[in-house]
Amino acid sequence: MSETDKALAAVSSPTTSRSVTETVNGSHRFVIQGYSLAKGMGIGKHIASENFTVGGYQWAIYFYPDGKNPEDNSTYVSVFIALASEGTDVRALFELTLLDQSGKGKHKVHSHFDRSLESGPYTLKYRGSMWFRIVFACRLDALLLHRFELGWICGNELQLYGARWKYRGPSCGRGYKRFFRRQLLETSDYLKDDCLKINCTVGVVVSAIDCSRLHSIQVPDSDIGAQFGMLLENMEGSDVIFNVAGEKFNAHKLVLAARSPVFRSDFFDGSEGAQEILITDMEPKVFKAMLYFIYRDALMEDELVVSSSSSVSSVSDTLTAKLLSAADKYDLGRLRRMCESHICKDISVNSVSETLALADRCHATELKTTCLRFAAENLAAVMRSDGFEYLKENCPALQSELLKTVAGCEEDCSSGGGKSRSVWAQLSDGGDTSGRRLRQRT
Repeated sequence: MSETDKALAAVSSPTTSRSVTETVNGSHRFVIQGYSLAKGMGIGKHIASENFTVGGYQWAIYFYPDGKNPEDNSTYVSVFIALASEGTDVRALFELTLLDQSGKGKHKVHSHFDRSLESGPYTLKYRGSMWFRIVFACRLDALLLHRFELGWICGNELQLYGARWKYRGPSCGRGYKRFFRRQLLETSDYLKDDCLKINCTVGVVVSAIDCSRLHSIQVPDSDIGAQFGMLLENMEGSDVIFNVAGEKFNAHKLVLAARSPVFRSDFFDGSEGAQEILITDMEPKVFKAMLYFIYRDALMEDELVVSSSSSVSSVSDTLTAKLLSAADKYDLGRLRRMCESHICKDISVNSVSETLALADRCHATELKTTCLRFAAENLAAVMRSDGFEYLKENCPALQSELLKTVAGCEEDCSSGGGKSRSVWAQLSDGGDTSGRRLRQRT
């Protein structure tokens, strides 16, 4: 490609940018204690708050207990928000709140934040510029022209709604002149224990080019499970062998110890230092599925689906149930919960008794609670199932827990306005003996 073609290609390449204009907000509370002692200090004299920083600029609140305007003859108190640091053309929004101290929440609020401004935010030209709120009439050629309310003062120039006017008063005699009529203020809930509280919020307008949203970098999903899974499959660096019914599995002690407190105790706290460990109480496919979870933090879904769909004689014979038992043995809490979730989906009248016994045996508390609730809500049908006979003969303690759950269901039924049938009513009706999955609350 020639230099000319490269230049044309560079010119034709699209580029994008975005300007974002927003406010950087900050607040300051100015507490004026001893208001009655501040009165009489003189018209045009103020009490100043500490300077506070918003948007990189210093600000201050000026409170005039005798007012700022000599013409008002101390009828009003005045409040100013002033730019107290060096800066030119600082654009900002303001909010002044005189706090109601009675607890009724009826604060006196003057805010720019919740309404549209005709000329945009206010611009303060230099240090000492003050935002104010003032109501006055302007005469020109002996004619009353308009009544203005909002603006700012810099030096002896007054800006109102975008128009500039020359202010003929003294250069320092301006402000938020008629903030509150003093006689009303002194009998209001805003003054308590000779104290006033004023909240000031300043929002400094800033503009910047934002590229973060335009040029985002996608972070890939975690693949740590896949990486550890490859470590298991490749057997690289393995330092222990498990012999399960003649089938051998290579593994890594550090990985097993990190995942299972039982393995950690065997390898580092006990005397289990052998390179080959014999497992006599677990089938190879179950141990393989457990290792798969330990390394990948996931289940062998295909194997579980095949196991659940096959014609096994009982719940305890499924791979998921055996994996639940392995999770209990090696204290793998997350694996236990995942197996509980799978088994819970297949609870029925005929299987709930055996599933309840399995959950109790493997300390699967969530599954056990679900089984008890299901059995209590479908008690008549469950009592006529083959599994219930097994429960009576082998798990008498679970029968007692079931009766307590039945009592709880009966209370729920009584307080629920008859929305579900009483469990004792089910018994008198004979219930459902078909073995179908009946009511199961989630």
